[in-house]
Parts: sequence; C-alpha cells; structure tokens
Amino acid sequence: MPQIKDFIVAIELGSAKITGIAGKKNADGSLNVLAIAEEDSSSCIRKGMVYNLDKTSLCLTNILKKLRQTLKSEIAMVYVGASGQSIHCEKNVIARQLPDDTIITQDMINDIMDNNRAMVYPDMEILDAITQEYRVGAQLQADPIGIQAKKLEGNFLNILQRKTYYRNLNQCFDKAGINIAEMYLAPMAMAESVLTENEMRGGCVLVDLGAETTTVQVYYKNILRHLAVIPLGGNNITKDIASLSMEEADAERMKLEYASAYTDIEDIEENGTYKVKEDVTISSKVFIECVEARVQEIIENVSMQIPQEYRNRTLLGGLILTGGGSNMKDIKKAFRNHTKIEKVRIANTVKQTVTSSIPEINAQDGTMNTALGLLAKGDMNCAGTPVNRMGDRDLFSSNDPQRGSQEIRSEGPKQPGVILSPEERAAIEAKRIREQEIAAEAAAAKAAATANTEATVSETEQGTKKEPFWKKLGRAVTDYGKKIVSDE
Repeated sequence: MPQIKDFIVAIELGSAKITGIAGKKNADGSLNVLAIAEEDSSSCIRKGMVYNLDKTSLCLTNILKKLRQTLKSEIAMVYVGASGQSIHCEKNVIARQLPDDTIITQDMINDIMDNNRAMVYPDMEILDAITQEYRVGAQLQADPIGIQAKKLEGNFLNILQRKTYYRNLNQCFDKAGINIAEMYLAPMAMAESVLTENEMRGGCVLVDLGAETTTVQVYYKNILRHLAVIPLGGNNITKDIASLSMEEADAERMKLEYASAYTDIEDIEENGTYKVKEDVTISSKVFIECVEARVQEIIENVSMQIPQEYRNRTLLGGLILTGGGSNMKDIKKAFRNHTKIEKVRIANTVKQTVTSSIPEINAQDGTMNTALGLLAKGDMNCAGTPVNRMGDRDLFSSNDPQRGSQEIRSEGPKQPGVILSPEERAAIEAKRIREQEIAAEAAAAKAAATANTEATVSETEQGTKKEPFWKKLGRAVTDYGKKIVSDE
C-alpha cells in the first residue's frame, strides 16, 4: 500500500481485545477502512477496566506499530472510546425560582447547565451531561428560551465513570507516547452509527452483547434516557460450559459450534450427546440447560435496566442487538420470550456505507460496530509524517524529527495521552483567551505610545523649522554671555 497522508485513527479498548482502526470519511458520510490492528487484552483489561497498565501500554504500542506499517505513515493522534463497568448514569435536577413575568434567556439555561456540570460525585467524574428536558411551570419543554415563567427546572442525565479509570487511561497512553485527539463514550458513538433516526425517536433499547460486559442504552425522542453496563457477557457462558469438566478453549469452541440461546423442549434429545474431544462427549441436555440459564440471566438483567416509565410505553423501535453475542443462534427468540418485546433486530453492521478489503470488516458480525462508530465520529486528520524507510526509528521517541506534528485541538497543552476533564478544558481555554486579550492590549498600548512619540518628534521638528534665524542667534549670544559670567 502506498503512503497515505489523510486518515482518521480510532482505538477501542475492549475486555477481549483492543482494536485499532484507520480509515477515511467521505463527504457523503461513507467510510473507507484502510487498516485494522488487534491485540488480546484479556490479561490487562477486565470488565472494560484497565488493571495492568504496563501490558495495556504495550498493547497500544503494538497496535500503532501495526497500523503504521500498513499506512506507511506516522500517527500523530488517535480517537479513543471509553467504556467499561464503571460507567453508569445518574439523574439530576437543577431548579431556579424566578421573579414574576421573567422571560427565560440563554444565560439562564447556561447557568443551570453549569451548575449541573459542577455536581460532585465521590470517586466519580462526569463524562457527559445530557439534557433530558426543561420543566417550565407544569409543562416540559425541549427549548424554553423566550417563555415567561416563575420557575425553571432542568432535568439532566449525567454519565459518570470512576476517576481511577480516568487516571489509568492517562497513564497508559502517556506510557505509549500516544496523543489523544478526543475521548468519546464508546456506547454512544456506536449508537449513533447503529440506530436509525426512527428507532431513536420512537423509542428503543440498544443491547451490546460483549465478551465480559453487556451495555444497555434506552433512547426516546432522540435522547439517551438510560445507560448501564452489566458485568455479564459471552465469557460467562464459556466459563459455565467449562465447569462441565472441560478446558476453557474446548468450552469456547463448543459454545460457537453448538450453543443456542433458546431451544424448544420438544427439540431436546433426552439421550443426545455433543462431542468434546476424540473420546469425550457431554450430554446435549445438560449443555443446553447450562447455556440457556446464563443467557436468561443476562436477558433478565437487561430487562431490569429498562426504566419503568419506558417499559409501560410502546417502544416503537423495539430491541436492537449487536456485539459478538448477537451471533448466537436463536438470540432474537430468547429476547422476545423473556422481555415480551416483539420487535427485535440484530445490527450486524453500521448504517454508514463501509468499503474495505479487510475480512474482519466485511464479515459484518457486529464485532466491529464500536470501532466503526468511533471512526465515524472523528473529524481531524490523524496522519503524521511519512515513515522513514532508511532506518528503524523509535515510533514514540520525542526526539524523532520525523514524528508527526499534527495540531491537536486548542483545549490544552500537547501532552501525550492526557485526557482533559471538561473543567480543565474550560480553565485552559479561559486562560488562553485571557492571554490573547492581554497580548492584544499590550500591542494596542505599544502602538499608541509609538504614535504619540512620532507625533511629538514631528511637532518638535516643525517648530524648529519655523523658528527665525535672528532668534536662534540671539539665544546663542545670551547663553554664551551667561557662561562667561558664570566662569568668572
């Protein structure tokens, strides 16, 4: 592949694997995937949480090396998807009593939003704050500006994550020497690329069945209403099968080959068997019961995460399943039976048109949806300088003159791997604006002083030119006489 000068790079940190993806976004919104790289993360990430920083950093380094070799270019920065068990949501209400006949303004809305952002949660940090609606009097409004009211109430959904996760991510990317262009909530980035507008407006439940976690998102009227990460996934099914006296590798193989999320009673053979190894078999009935018990537990937990107010409504968009677990046989039937939601769809790929020659992308099995969603969110060129083929340079050396120097957004200093919080970004931006104002004031003062000096010199010169010769002579004679008298 020839050297590519314009591309976007995104990294998804999953519990089973870390995925790096590089591609281009066309004017019509379609995606052209140029390269992907994967590293096993089972030894360093659990339930979406980084717990071994050194191994995670090594995986990130390997990801970028693989992408760099394919693209024949340095990578100046990457987009990152945050997920994991620590992410959850909290509702918050901010209310303001207003004087009579007050008309709501944008400043009032901004004040309420700022107060919500300033909320403090022990050991937690606000990743995103999603406005649900505003209550003006007895009515709910999406945009209350211009309405006369005595009371204004803002309803928000705050997405939180543990501060330790935030710090660990910083350290991992810092160790790997990788600049972060932007960090997105991976579930929300995927939802934007998987869900249709009709589904988000009419109401739907998006379920991402991952290896160690299952993520549930509820949308209604195009707004995220609930987000939860359940610490159960496909690996739990594998471990349950392994408990039937077999190795985990054999259990994973049997899950992929025989497992079904739902089996009718009449289809179960009382004395049937499944082959584990050459001379080892297992009862098919026991195997089916083992798999279905865990699947039912996952589905019941998903159902419990749907808020009561939306369970009672008709979710016109129904259930949308994605992720590796959505490939299990009869998974749609299992969700229909246990949730009583009839409309179930499996999202095997994103709604954007994707072109690629990579088998993992063309498989369209739901496993690349999050990575593709992150790629679609990117809007800055992540390419650095071309790779120097004359030598084997250190990709992440700060002294490397060939390293990419792509500008990162003006949200703060260019430090490798630092994910700034909203408060830090606001403070840095305010400082930057103030410095610009001070510089502008200093420049204006200097210009004014220069202009005054030039005007004074000009006036002096003009006065000198206008002074008659006899005056100059008289003043010179007087000064000379004073000097003689003084000397005597």
